[in-house]
Amino acid sequence: YYLAKDHGISNVAVLEKGYIGGGGTGRNTAIIRSNYLTPEGVNFYQRSVDLYQDLSRELDFNLFYTPRGHFTLAHSDASMRTMRWRAEVNKHLGVDSEVVGPDFIKKTVPQIDLSCGGEQAPIYGALYHPPGAIARHDAVAWSLARGADRHGAEIHQKTAVTDIELRDGAVIGVHTEHGFIKTRKVLCAVAGWTTHITKMIALRTPLVVHPLQALVTEPLKPWLDSIIVSGSLHVYLSQSTRGEIVAG
Repeated sequence: YYLAKDHGISNVAVLEKGYIGGGGTGRNTAIIRSNYLTPEGVNFYQRSVDLYQDLSRELDFNLFYTPRGHFTLAHSDASMRTMRWRAEVNKHLGVDSEVVGPDFIKKTVPQIDLSCGGEQAPIYGALYHPPGAIARHDAVAWSLARGADRHGAEIHQKTAVTDIELRDGAVIGVHTEHGFIKTRKVLCAVAGWTTHITKMIALRTPLVVHPLQALVTEPLKPWLDSIIVSGSLHVYLSQSTRGEIVAG
């Protein structure tokens, strides 16, 4: 989409084994935030947040972009020191982020058990990031695809890549289920399936793929407005605009 819109490069064929949004794109946490620790990470993700805030209007498609507020819980004094460090980095770079105490957390998320059931370390506080938001991930994929199509890119769904042909060490084309496409450039943008593609050109990468499991419930009456994350408990939790609880 951005190659075509911003750079005038529309001679692009997107090859999708399944359907747009049916892979990892449709199976992510859908959380949008920029409250990271390093300046590089903060700046990178803040650019993403800035893009998302106007993306529904730009693409003329309802992405259900919904600011919720993002809590990263701390369960020890050491974790609280890290949260204060992150908050200072965030503020220095112009990102809305602050450390809050248990009272603020309980007031904002009344359902939360600050004692963690007495079986885990209690909640000491949190890094609170008000711009933290969610979006409907499949709508994002569909709208970007529609935008790319409108600007001249080709999208071929149900078109699996079976091989990449090389000559003298350079790409000359891509074999698919439906025929051969001549090209000198291939961009591999398949996330967890990257190693399957790089094997086609005998390219070894340092990537090791580990599935991270998440779950989505049936739609429930809205009750959770915020996004809750705990690194200590290895858990994240939010509720979609359709009512599903997204957790992992």
